[in-house]
Amino acid sequence: MRCIRPVVSVAAIVTATAASPRPAVTPLVDHNIGHAATPEFKFERVPSPVKNDAAAHARIELVLGRRDSNGADLKALVDGALPVGDDQPDANFFFAAGSYGGRIRIDLRTAAEVAQVNTYSWHSNTRAAQLYNLFASDGSAPAFIAAPDENTDPATCGWKLVATVDTRRKQGDPGGQDGVSIGTARQSLGRYRYLLFDIVPTETDDPYGNTFFSEVDVIVKK
Repeated sequence: MRCIRPVVSVAAIVTATAASPRPAVTPLVDHNIGHAATPEFKFERVPSPVKNDAAAHARIELVLGRRDSNGADLKALVDGALPVGDDQPDANFFFAAGSYGGRIRIDLRTAAEVAQVNTYSWHSNTRAAQLYNLFASDGSAPAFIAAPDENTDPATCGWKLVATVDTRRKQGDPGGQDGVSIGTARQSLGRYRYLLFDIVPTETDDPYGNTFFSEVDVIVKK
């Protein structure tokens, strides 16, 4: 699966190539609309956000792209505080309007057995959907680059492609809450220190296709 950043068409974002490995895990996706979308982020299958996960104690950094000044800073993704409505910019992190997304790195500070990575979003329209590749690394590869630029596929510099996430709806209401769970609490995705989210807009028909990300949870095995 190629890095999603260099492609020019949102429709072609998950195009497979022979050069890079396929993702290791198929994400679990849930979607709440209407009265089912509440500040508790309760889903049918995806676990609700938790406050004291590994991401809460991690270092989170923007390694590519620009934060939208109308939104929250990166800490909002790991502080356990959730939005209470479907259009609350100051409670969500999102990339600048008109930009082509970016990359966010979570540094757990030490390698750990990562069991699950969960991401949550909420918006009344297309900013609810999530579209990203998740890469992971323990940082030990000789060619490891901690902050690969937009022309560099992380899979070529010490990162493993763990999963590709695409929660866009084919029909119906594009808004609501999206919950994504990568992995299960009973197994390990691998022993990693770093997680890299390579994120692109869910649509490019207007400047407002960058997802309202509400929270990111990282669950490690004890």
